[in-house]
Formats: sequence, structure tokens, C-alpha cells
Amino acid sequence: MFSSKEMPSPSSLFSAYASMTASIMLFRSMANDIIPYPIRNYLVSSLGYLFKPRSRLLTLVMEESNGMVRNQVYDASEVYLCTKISPDTERLKVSKTPREKNLTIRLEKGEKIIDLFEGVELKWRFVCAEAEKGNNPNDQVVARAEKRSFELSFDKKYKGLVLGSYVPFVLEKAKAIRDQQRVLKMYTLSTQGYMGVMWDSINLEHPATFETLAMDPKLKNDVMEDLDRFVKRKGFYKKVGKAWKRGYLLYGPPGTGKSSLVAAMANHLKFDVYDLQLANIMGDYDLRRLLLSTGNRSILVIEDIDCSIDLPDRRHAPDGRKQPEHHIQLTLSGLLNFIDGLWSSCGDERIIIFTTNHKDRLDPALLRPGRMDMHIHMSYCNPQGFKLLASNYLGIHGYHHLFGEIEGLLQDTEVSPAQVAEELMKSEDPDIALGGLVKLLKRKKLEGDGPVDKDSKTVGIREVKRQKVETKGKPVRMSRRKVNRRRNI
Repeated sequence: MFSSKEMPSPSSLFSAYASMTASIMLFRSMANDIIPYPIRNYLVSSLGYLFKPRSRLLTLVMEESNGMVRNQVYDASEVYLCTKISPDTERLKVSKTPREKNLTIRLEKGEKIIDLFEGVELKWRFVCAEAEKGNNPNDQVVARAEKRSFELSFDKKYKGLVLGSYVPFVLEKAKAIRDQQRVLKMYTLSTQGYMGVMWDSINLEHPATFETLAMDPKLKNDVMEDLDRFVKRKGFYKKVGKAWKRGYLLYGPPGTGKSSLVAAMANHLKFDVYDLQLANIMGDYDLRRLLLSTGNRSILVIEDIDCSIDLPDRRHAPDGRKQPEHHIQLTLSGLLNFIDGLWSSCGDERIIIFTTNHKDRLDPALLRPGRMDMHIHMSYCNPQGFKLLASNYLGIHGYHHLFGEIEGLLQDTEVSPAQVAEELMKSEDPDIALGGLVKLLKRKKLEGDGPVDKDSKTVGIREVKRQKVETKGKPVRMSRRKVNRRRNI
């Protein structure tokens, strides 16, 4: 204990404080003049790090996308955590489509879930942050305001266990859940993604199968055998150095079942379908990014490829001059590289399908083997296809007294399966429905009502034959109705 005599006076304390403050200010001024700012900043940061309290937690962040592709760990975490929802969870997102048996449950943003793995506590959190706005002034895509991710926090000493065992366990568990609840998906383009145009999905509930498809039986079997052979040849494609993909061109008149064949192929293989509309693609970069974000075991469909978009040929304008760089968007070169170039190898077990009503309008570069490996002609309804439609729509599995007449008319009349199906749907009585079909076929045969191409203004086969007969013989007197019809054509 100090006596009152040994205690310093207030004036001496103030003097000592003033002297120390002046010394510190002098030292600081000298340090600012002598030591450069980067070194001073480094020293301050180092001292702050040394005296900062250490956290024992390590946090792993699983973002929704990894560059241009989907993050597999994020997708697996989303599926897995739905099975770990506890009574303490306060907010959930619930949805259900008309044909789904069970509810779809997802976490709401900010919600937390605690999981246990081999006695280790793991804390999950679903995070939605505001996405950064792009700097491209020409970007016309409306960006979504959220960037989604999962955060997994745990004690640092269990880092090896989590990365080596727990994360692979989540991936395998999510795959098993998806296989058990397998529902085919139809993906279409959406502008709601924070990265621009992204895929959005609904359940694919199209009932078409090869058993219900009205097409030539031999051609149908050839397509099924080709598909089955493709999915079994992973090792073969790797051995010969080819990407594990296959291309199909479906061509023929409207209403011949091209879209139904795509759905039948998806249901047969249990593949998801990606419906790509080229008109919504801003450029080759977007096309590559969308390709990378498609999943394996999928079918990529580009319908009506001949009229989807005008593709600049090899970055040249119609007059042959090279286009300015800022005018170049989606090009034929980019599409070809997307189908059969280096980018086509980014993924396995994929099928690419083009559909068109006019095969002759397509660039030959799109049609060669390696791009479109199998060309499938979807023709007008034939007797075999009619019998299948009669079985599907009217339940006729044997003979009907009108079958012979209908089959004879189909040999001389061009009518699509869609037209036949529409006529069969008008009545559940086989006699009435088939009678209406007979009238339709007779009317088409009498009028020579072949298909008319709106662009080339050419008439159908029946009309051409009738015109040739009339020009060889004497002039045939026609009714005013037929004269007007031919003038319109």
C-alpha cells in the first residue's frame, strides 16, 4: 500500500500523460513519413489477425451454379435435406402438381437444419442473397434478384470426415431418393435465372408410348432397337473416341406424330426432355452455357429447326461481308459446334432431336452422320397406323366391315394420323366414327385435296396428277367452285 506521501499528485500525472501522448504522436508522424502505406497496412492487418479470437467452426458453401454449369452438390443437398426436416423448422415451401402423389417440400430462405453423421453435429442453412447486376449494357435479360446457396457449418477438426465421407453420403442418398421418386421432367427456357436464360422444369406427363404410336411397324422397331443399342454402348463410344450422344432428324408433313415420337422416346428411355427454342438464345455463348447445364440421360429437342431462326452462315452477312462483332449472335458455326464439336462432349448419354416439315430447307452440314445419325420420315397414315388408331380410340382389336374400304382409300389419299385421330374422336360408336372417316377420305379423294406448301405454292400429288390428265385430253368443264379453288392455289 502506498502512503499519501508516496502518491503522485494530479499535476504530475497530467504532465506524464501529456508527455506520453506527444511521444506517440511524434512516433506516428515519423512512421507515416518513413514506412510506406502498404507496409503499414500489412502490419496493422497482421496484428489484428494475431489478436482476433479464433472460431472453431468451418463453413462450406454450395452455390446453385458453378460457373456455367449446375452444382451437383447443391442439387443433392436440396433433395437430401427434404428428408431431414424437423419440428423446429418454422418455414417451408410446399407444392404439388395434379398428377403427383406426394407433396414436394423445400426449405424457405434462412431456414436451418441440424443433421448428425457418425456422432458429429452438422448445421445446414439455406441462403438467398441478392445477385450482382451484370455490367453488359446490351444485356436484355431480366435477372433474378436472388442467388441461392447452402451453407454447412461444423467443427474444424471434422473436416476430413465431412469432405471424405459425409458429402459423398449426401450425393449417394440424393441419387437413391431421385431414383425412387423418378419423375420425368420437361425443361424449357426461362429468363428468371440470375445468370440470364436458364432452364426451368415441369413434370413430363405426356402419355405417348411406342405401343400407342401410329407409325410404320418396321420403322418403329428400328427406332426402338437403335435407342436400346445406344444406351448399352457406353464402353463402345469411349473405345472408339466418340462422345456418348446420338442425333435424330424427324421430318415429314404436319400432324404425322413427330412430337408424339419425342415423348414416346422419353418414356421408353426414362430420359428428361429439354425443349430448346433457338429464337430465345442471344448468342453462341448462351447456347454453350445451356448445353453444359443440361443433365445426363436427357433428350434435347429443337422443333421446326427450319423456321426457328435465321442462322448467319459462318459469321457472314447475307451479302457475303463479315458482320461487325457486336451484331453476331447465334450462328450456324456455333450450332454445329454445339451438336458435334468439342462442346458436345461435355456430358454423357444424351440424345439430340431436330424436327422439321421441310428437310430440303436445312443446311447439309446439319444432316451429316455424327450430327443427325438417323433420319426418320414421319409419313401420312397407312393401313397399319389406322388399325392401331382404331384400337386406341375405339377399342376395335379385330375386324370391322368398314376396314377394307378405309384401307383402300388410304392407299390413294394423303391424310395425317392427326386428321384420322380427330375424326375417330367424334363418336364412341365405331360405326359412326368409321363412317365419318370414310366420308372424309372420299371427300379428299374426290377433291384431290393434297397438302399445299404455303411458301412454294405447290399443290399435292393428287392435284398434280389430275392436272396432267386434263392437259393431255380435252378440256374438262369444271364447276365454278373448283375453278375458284384452282385460282386461289
